[in-house]
Amino acid sequence: MEYRKLPHGNEQISVLGFGTSSIGMAGEREIEAAMTMALENGINYFDMASADAAPFPAFGRALAGNRKNVYFQVHFGANYQDGKYGWTTDLDTIKRSIDWQLGALRTDYIDFGFMHCIDEKADFENALTGGILDYILQLKKSGVVRHVGLSSHTPSIVHQALDAGILDMLMFSINPAYDYAGGSEPNYEAESYAVGSAAERMNLYRRCEASGVAISVMKAFSGGQLLSAKTSPFGQALTEYQCIQYALDKPGVVTVLPGVRDREDLKRILGFVQATPQEKDYSILGTFAPQEATGVCVYCNHCQPCPMGLDVGLINKYYDLAQAGDELAKSHYANLEKKAGDCVGCGHCDSRCPFHVGQVKRMQVIHDYFGE
Repeated sequence: MEYRKLPHGNEQISVLGFGTSSIGMAGEREIEAAMTMALENGINYFDMASADAAPFPAFGRALAGNRKNVYFQVHFGANYQDGKYGWTTDLDTIKRSIDWQLGALRTDYIDFGFMHCIDEKADFENALTGGILDYILQLKKSGVVRHVGLSSHTPSIVHQALDAGILDMLMFSINPAYDYAGGSEPNYEAESYAVGSAAERMNLYRRCEASGVAISVMKAFSGGQLLSAKTSPFGQALTEYQCIQYALDKPGVVTVLPGVRDREDLKRILGFVQATPQEKDYSILGTFAPQEATGVCVYCNHCQPCPMGLDVGLINKYYDLAQAGDELAKSHYANLEKKAGDCVGCGHCDSRCPFHVGQVKRMQVIHDYFGE
């Protein structure tokens, strides 16, 4: 298992996390077994936005003696007091729900306390003025909450939270369908569209990394749509491993949270750890992407291997992040063994780029920018 460090902390988070949205239907014995299997295979990050209450007591039992080895993402606004999921912004209801979740999980602290599913401007303003954020910050001050987070599908809302400087972690939907399948308005029934263009969404990911705000990824498979040619907006299926790698390559991302229904699902997802680069290669997206998405490096490294040994994707990423204001990106670039100035203009990368990026010209731009 690979781990990525939380920028606003020392936590090392597994790149594969565990989404609990559907596992409640498996029954408590299977839930406990899946939790144990996840721990044994190095998964340490668990999102608790479930469709029902069943995972909470099951996880609490499975975790006996292992709490310090697990990070829980708990949502302030997800209510399970009647056994099923409900969404609320009522502060008193949230307080009762959080007390119940802590008790069911048999823990006295929350690793990541999230303002839950804030997609509308009014909901975000209510979270700020209605006491939800103050409650999370109060719990953080007392040590019950370790980090503050937000789950959202709306880039403009996330930018407001970033402006406020309150986030350590963002839960955001990242997948090729949302990034490239079009539309500026959400379509929550079809779930094949998302808010924001490809450029707007990529700029958000870059800003998160530049701000040190980590991203945990939901809906990596677009609700399963991308896994079938019949439902994929591209008319062609992608694999789970391609979708996971796609999300992990985006700036700011530390973990991807596939929804797990049972141990069979989990076993298949864990296969990603041993999968070959060819199995994870999502460069076929270059044949699907709309015109607006071409000419933009997505750091897929399909251009590798560079004859001169340049890590073309990483050079592009550090350049984009530096332009977004990330001072650390400049330092990271300076420490690269091979830099843009080492490009000899052979054109190998240009000929292989599925997104039609003119990397030879771009290397000169990057070289000039950093003033090597």
